[in-house]
Amino acid sequence: MQETRTFLDKVFLIIKGLAMGAANKVPGVSGGVVAFVAGFYEEFIYSLQRVNGKAFKLLFNGRFLSFFRYINGRFLSLLILGMLISYFSVSKILDYLIVHYELYVWSVFFGMIIGSVYYISKDFKDWKSTTYLALIIGIAVGLSISFLDPAKENDNLLFVFFCGIISVSGMTLPGFSGSFILILLGNYVLLLVDSVNALYDTFVEIFTGDFSFTENTERLRMLKVLAVFTLGSATGLVTFSHLINYLLKHYKSVTTTVIMGFIIGSLGVVWPWKKTIYRLNSNGTVLLDSTGQKVIENYQRFIPELTSQTYIAIIYILLGILIVLALDWYGTYNRKA
Repeated sequence: MQETRTFLDKVFLIIKGLAMGAANKVPGVSGGVVAFVAGFYEEFIYSLQRVNGKAFKLLFNGRFLSFFRYINGRFLSLLILGMLISYFSVSKILDYLIVHYELYVWSVFFGMIIGSVYYISKDFKDWKSTTYLALIIGIAVGLSISFLDPAKENDNLLFVFFCGIISVSGMTLPGFSGSFILILLGNYVLLLVDSVNALYDTFVEIFTGDFSFTENTERLRMLKVLAVFTLGSATGLVTFSHLINYLLKHYKSVTTTVIMGFIIGSLGVVWPWKKTIYRLNSNGTVLLDSTGQKVIENYQRFIPELTSQTYIAIIYILLGILIVLALDWYGTYNRKA
């Protein structure tokens, strides 16, 4: 999988990382779908499953270059760089757009997922009873997750570690939104908002020479939570990648149709026309996170009336479909070139 990449290839790989990072941040959208549609899903899974005992042996023996090559480091490092940039840039823009243009943002993602289903299914030919059954199971699981009620926040470190493992499912399993699963587990705000803000504040203070955070019990607790969550995420990423790589190698058709089902099922989460239900305090007021944003509890979906706003949303759905078709065209053009 290790190959020579041109400068343009590297730039596009960083952009793909940006897209994955942004998708992972939005509840209901899966970064794995981006990888699947952009054509680097299998290389992504292959590279992650190379983080194994042999890789750590090379690392501990000081053979850093061999380690980097063994895990397809150039590919992973550029992709991860894009994700990191996204987390502090594109995802912030998305946060703003979702607050102010929620219907249209969901419409674009809804269209992109429809386009993704087309992209994955158009070249799939191995339709038989087992793959049809796998598709139905995938759709059922995806839809079921869409309508579950969320749990309460839990900062138990063992549970936080488990959340980390589960949260990366959106990167390795297209159609599974890690951020939406964190909402269902009750820890979205704790792990993707409060703890990240604590890390950001800590970096700012260190940069200005202020180390008073070492005496801030709440700050240290949040940093500990973030460290455990990160460790769980890394564990889940490697573990899932080995499992998915095995399934793709031995049961590719069934695995592909299950993934297709997950993606179709995720349409229930990103359905544009929904009323957001916010979490309430004990006194009945809306709960706010550390940034002052309202904490999402779940969604109440409905069929829209045919208004001008609805027609605009449909245009954005078509735009989302076109974005995926453009990616498909770009990938086809590159392969021919």
